[in-house]
Amino acid sequence: MSAPSSPSLFALVDVNNFYVSCERVFQPKLEQVPMVVLSNNDGCAVARSAEVKALGVKMGTPWFQIQDLAKQHGITAYSSNYTLYGDMSNRVVQVLRGFTPNLEIYSIDESFLQIETVLKQYRDTVDFGRQVKQAVKETTGLPVCVGIGASKTLAKFANHLAKKHPQFSGVCDVNAMSREALYQWMSETEVGEVWGIGRQIAKKLKVQKIQSVFDLLQTSPQAMRQQFGVVMERLCYELRGVSCLKLEEVTPAKQQIIASRSFGKLVTSQTELAQSVATHAARAAEKLRSQDGVTGALTVFIQTNPFKQNEPQHHQSITIPLAEATDNTLTLTNAALAGLQRIYQPHFRYKKAGVILNLISDKPTMQQSLFEDVQSKGKSASLMKAVDAINTRFGNAVIRSAAAGTHHTKQAWQMRSNNRSPNYTTQWDELPIAR
Repeated sequence: MSAPSSPSLFALVDVNNFYVSCERVFQPKLEQVPMVVLSNNDGCAVARSAEVKALGVKMGTPWFQIQDLAKQHGITAYSSNYTLYGDMSNRVVQVLRGFTPNLEIYSIDESFLQIETVLKQYRDTVDFGRQVKQAVKETTGLPVCVGIGASKTLAKFANHLAKKHPQFSGVCDVNAMSREALYQWMSETEVGEVWGIGRQIAKKLKVQKIQSVFDLLQTSPQAMRQQFGVVMERLCYELRGVSCLKLEEVTPAKQQIIASRSFGKLVTSQTELAQSVATHAARAAEKLRSQDGVTGALTVFIQTNPFKQNEPQHHQSITIPLAEATDNTLTLTNAALAGLQRIYQPHFRYKKAGVILNLISDKPTMQQSLFEDVQSKGKSASLMKAVDAINTRFGNAVIRSAAAGTHHTKQAWQMRSNNRSPNYTTQWDELPIAR
């Protein structure tokens, strides 16, 4: 007879102000300086330092609206550097895998760890959390908070407490709290802070006098299911310490891959649109290969700026079926450019273009063609593998198709990033220099 298994215990590790913290790692002078990181084309604040949050700047506030506040308080603005942030995220995950192999990457700055089987070497769960904080800080320079609970929802709630209340010193285990203490914290926390409850659902709950997390805890899960569905029922059970949401150690393959960006300025020529579409096709193909998939159809779309209502509008897309499912960048690029040629109309000022991969299937289970050229397909796979390896090692799109344009000049269609930091960790010519 096997021994009973230990109850599940989860830890949520979340990097504090992730984008801002990444910038500060390589520029210590930015510590305690009020700063924001801006969205695509330097539009809105998508990350704010604690100093900027204290000034009342909300997430998503357009940069032009806080110009006067920025001058008054010396707020520094950086363009998003997704290459840097992605690499730093991977480094954090590598550190976390040293604590447990049971890990789910939830987002670029958050990971769930299942930890009940690895706690014997630590004094207690709080000691475990402190060791995680120290290891991530020493290895990457990034500050994290750790929340621990008997379910993923409770771990998320614990992380919220660890982040918002200094007495926890960045580590909170609600599973180790007395019931009275836990209920007190739940009573003081708004129901909208529960993982999975959005703004609209929170409004509906408050109409029913469910104001706090504790109010939701006291509500019947079955009643919540009748009103909001099975997801809400599971959240209610999770708040009671019943683990309903298992760890997703393998991220499900995407059924659709989209690559698109708004342009830095409006574009009129087909040549510039073609460079953009070719770039997006290559990016989508790389994502497709990373999940070992192939696509049977590709959609290309272009659109003008819908907010410029005084200008002529043109929104058009076309789906190109492929004779054979593929992950080859050159094949997908040619299909995308053929689609663009069919939908492009001159005399419009375009704001955005993109590529969508549809009909995605697993490459190992793909049905083979009777007339398939096995040798040619093998060479194609080897070429794509080599391109991905070189681009991973030496920087994004070091090798690209000629249709995507060159690195020598910044194309008009490229995203505005007037104050982007260097790619300190992925580009040889942008490595930080110690002086």
